[in-house]
Amino acid sequence: MPTHLVNEIPTATSRCAAHHKASTYLMDREERLALALDELFRQHSSGKEPELSRLANEQPDIAAEIRELWAVSQLADFARSHSAPAVSTASAEFSSAQESFPRTLGDFTLLSELGRGGMGVVYKARQSSLNRVVAVKFVREANLASEGDRARFRLEAESAARLHHPNIVTMHNVGTLNGQAYLCMEYIDGLTLAERLKSGGPLASRDAAKMVAAIARGVQHAHEQGVLHRDLKPSNILLTQSEASQPEPKITDFGLAKQLDRAESLTRTGLIVGTPSYMAPEQATSRKDVTASADIYSLGAILYELLTGRPPFQASNAMDTLLLVLEQEAVPPRDFNPTVDRDLELICLKCLQKPPELRYSTAAGLAKDLDAYLTNEPLSVQGSFGSFVSRLLRETHHAAVLENWGLLWMWHSVVILVLCLVTQLMGWAKIESHFWYLIVWGAGLLTWGWIFWRLRRRGGPVLFVERQIAHAWAAGTTSSIGLFIIEVVQQLPPLTLSPVLPVLAGMVFFFKAGTLSGQFYFAVLLYFATAVYMALFPDTGHIVFGIVSALTFVVPGFKYYRQRKRSQRLR
Repeated sequence: MPTHLVNEIPTATSRCAAHHKASTYLMDREERLALALDELFRQHSSGKEPELSRLANEQPDIAAEIRELWAVSQLADFARSHSAPAVSTASAEFSSAQESFPRTLGDFTLLSELGRGGMGVVYKARQSSLNRVVAVKFVREANLASEGDRARFRLEAESAARLHHPNIVTMHNVGTLNGQAYLCMEYIDGLTLAERLKSGGPLASRDAAKMVAAIARGVQHAHEQGVLHRDLKPSNILLTQSEASQPEPKITDFGLAKQLDRAESLTRTGLIVGTPSYMAPEQATSRKDVTASADIYSLGAILYELLTGRPPFQASNAMDTLLLVLEQEAVPPRDFNPTVDRDLELICLKCLQKPPELRYSTAAGLAKDLDAYLTNEPLSVQGSFGSFVSRLLRETHHAAVLENWGLLWMWHSVVILVLCLVTQLMGWAKIESHFWYLIVWGAGLLTWGWIFWRLRRRGGPVLFVERQIAHAWAAGTTSSIGLFIIEVVQQLPPLTLSPVLPVLAGMVFFFKAGTLSGQFYFAVLLYFATAVYMALFPDTGHIVFGIVSALTFVVPGFKYYRQRKRSQRLR
């Protein structure tokens, strides 16, 4: 075996290595970024010129983030230096231990605390100049908030200011008080959707459809303004008080927002962002090419919880939940709640497809299907026979693991072709001893299987789905060897049962088609046709079987080998 083969096997840094991604998403890159910024702050505080260029050149993969966050921090320092002088008292001003209401702060009379989150504290307040009740969000205490917090807070303000829609909480203005940045927003006197679910349980199908359709229209508006939310969940949906049968939802908290028209983003630091139970698989692997489809996935997760009372994926901890998001399919809502309409279940599951291209292309498309459901009109999700065939032949979300197998499959095609050629030559030579055929197929396949698996394991963590594929392949190999043993037991001439070999191979590829890619169904048909050929023309059957086997491994192997190389170049 060529020595370069081991070096070509994908490592655990592949986008397929979900276990590695899930367990390290708060490490390495973010830590290096924090250390770099800390060094710049220390140099600046000591009166030295910050060595920004040196730090950026030493770490090119985070150079853009270092430069951007440092620039924002300088803007923040400038804003604080030109605001009210009592900067040192800002943290005490918003300390929960010293809360007393009402109290006046600039133009606002704080009436009560509405909540505290990862980035800020939100108060109900009265804005004196306009005599209106508002919600005011302050970034958390100055002595605790990092420059990254202030940068993301600024991004939230910039993103939210562009959005004006009945289903999005309106932002009135942005400013600073005593060195503390704040957002002044529309006050919604009502529960969050999460509180509504906790107190009232799942919604009726039609009520859930109306609710998500309204949220989807708000999300569509945000997308049209070039803004992704990236953290849609029931606790970020506020419900207006209404005498109507159903309150109106309003989306809030654009703290993880990303602008679609920017090449860089303050939240694009290699960190997984979002809430695990509601985030799309591409977010869970911290991919930077997250699109509007991620918000559509989250809308599907919200619809799922409205119908069942629980999110589609939920485990005892965040890492296990991330692995469920990456590896498992959502249980159909009707399994938890049989009263859910089948059409609504189809809409929900379409949103939750692992590959982004299988979801609704826009939030407006989702809203349109929900409206069609409410008016008993045909749904786009029902599709035609052609769309069914198209979906059948597409790759599943597990297909990415084939990047780990591409080169190995190409070598496997060579091994199978050689075995078949040797077998055919033995048949032409009239070798009648079963022993030699058992040596060729038994020793050959088992030895290669051992080498194959050792090489794969040296390439990094083996995922659960890869073990499933390996078991299917082992079953096919064992069955193939078993045919030669059956010939001995039944005292049949050698190679009598050979036409069964492509049948066994076809069954293994049938499993691969359902697990990895529907395109393997073509290989299944080719194998079954080869079985018929081998029964009719035994004198050349093994050569044909060898060529077919080699093609079914070398073609996808080369495809995914190139795909892996392309992914490495992009990284």
